[in-house]
Amino acid sequence: MSAWRAILLLAALFPLASWALEYRSIAADRTVMYDAPSLHGKKLYLASRFYPVEVIVDLESFAKVRDVAGDLAWVEKKNLSAKHTVLVNVPLADVRKTPDANAALAFQAERSVVLEVIENAAGGWIKVRHADGAVGYVRVSQVWGS
Repeated sequence: MSAWRAILLLAALFPLASWALEYRSIAADRTVMYDAPSLHGKKLYLASRFYPVEVIVDLESFAKVRDVAGDLAWVEKKNLSAKHTVLVNVPLADVRKTPDANAALAFQAERSVVLEVIENAAGGWIKVRHADGAVGYVRVSQVWGS
C-alpha cells in the first residue's frame, strides 16, 4: 500500500480533530459538576450561571469541560448554554470604547467578573457586555474563555 493510500485510509477512519476551541457557559445556578459522565459520579463542585467553560469532550448527554483553573469535570449538556462568556483573570481589566489601548475607558471589571462576548475583534481584543449593559472591548490577555 502506498504511503498516500495509508494516509487517506487513516484520515477516513479518524477524522481530523477540529482545533477550534468551543467555549460555552453554564446555563443555571448551582449546576453540578461531576468526575464522570454519569449522575452517579462523584459531585465535584457547583458552578454558577454564566460561568465560562471550554468543551473538551462532547457525548450524547454529557460534556467534559475545562474551567478557568484548568480543572476538568463532566456536566449534563442540558446545563450548558450557547452563550459565550469570559471571566476576568486580572485584578482590574480595562474595557475600552474601541479595540485600541489608547481608546477611552468604557468601564473596568474586577477579577472573576463574568462578561458576555458579543464578538471577536482583530488584534487580540474582544467586544464584551457587562451584566449592567455596559459594552466595550477588552484584551484577550485580561480574560479567560476566548
